[in-house]
Amino acid sequence: MRVQLLRHATLLVQLGGSEYLIDPMLSPAGAWEPVRNSANPRRNPLVELPLSAAELAKALGSAAGVFVTHTHADHWDKPAQERLPKDQPIFCQPADADAIRAEGFRQVIPVNPGLEWGGLEIALTGGRHGTGEVAERIGPVSGFVLRAEHEPSLYVAGDTIWCEQVEAALAAHRPSVVVVNAGAAQFTDSGPITMDAADVLTVARAAPESQVVAVHFESINHCLLSRRELRERVEREGLAERVLIPDDGEVLEF
Repeated sequence: MRVQLLRHATLLVQLGGSEYLIDPMLSPAGAWEPVRNSANPRRNPLVELPLSAAELAKALGSAAGVFVTHTHADHWDKPAQERLPKDQPIFCQPADADAIRAEGFRQVIPVNPGLEWGGLEIALTGGRHGTGEVAERIGPVSGFVLRAEHEPSLYVAGDTIWCEQVEAALAAHRPSVVVVNAGAAQFTDSGPITMDAADVLTVARAAPESQVVAVHFESINHCLLSRRELRERVEREGLAERVLIPDDGEVLEF
C-alpha cells in the first residue's frame, strides 16, 4: 500500500492494484475567504498543492474511485467537482449522496455499512466533528476502512475528534494503518473539531499494532496545531516511530 499526502486531508492511495483519491481539495492557494470565527484570518487554502498541473491531471484521470468523507469545502471543493469525470465512482456517506448526485456525478455509491467493489472491501465508520452544538451544527461526518487481499488495511478516520465511534472502529477493524485528521481545527468559541495532540496520542495507544499517520495541518486557517508541535509531543511521549506526520507531497509505503 502506498499513501501520498497531497495537502490537508487530500490523499492518493494505491491499494489492490488501483489508485484512489480521498477528500479532494484542489483550489489554488488563497481562493477562499478565511473560515469565519477563527483566530487566524488568512485566506484559504494557505498553501498550494505540491503537484504540477500535469501531475494533478494524471492523478485525477487515473483514479479508480474517489472517497468523500463529508462535503465541507476543504474535503470536496468546487474545482474537484468540476474537474473529476462525471462517471467517476464517488463513495460517500449516505447523507451526502443526493448532494453529490446533484453536482452531476452518475456513479455515487453511498456506503452503509459496507460493500465490496473492484476487489476492495469498504466499510463506513462514524465520528464526531467536535462536541455539543458545534458538532450538531456542522453535520455528520464519516470515515472509511479499506481492505485489499494481501495488503495492509487502511482506516481513514475523517474529520473527527477522539470519540466512541473511533474507538469502536479501531476495535472492530484492527487496521494496519490509521490516518487521522489532526490540526486541532477550531473556532474562537469552540474546542477542537478535529484531533488535537492528545487525541492523536490516544489513537496510537488504543491501537498499539497500527501505524498512525497524522494529516490535516497548515492548509486551512482554523487548524491551529502545527506539525512541529505534534512532532515534539509524540517524541516526548516516546511515540515518534508509531506516529508519522508527513509533509505535503510526501509518500509513505506500507
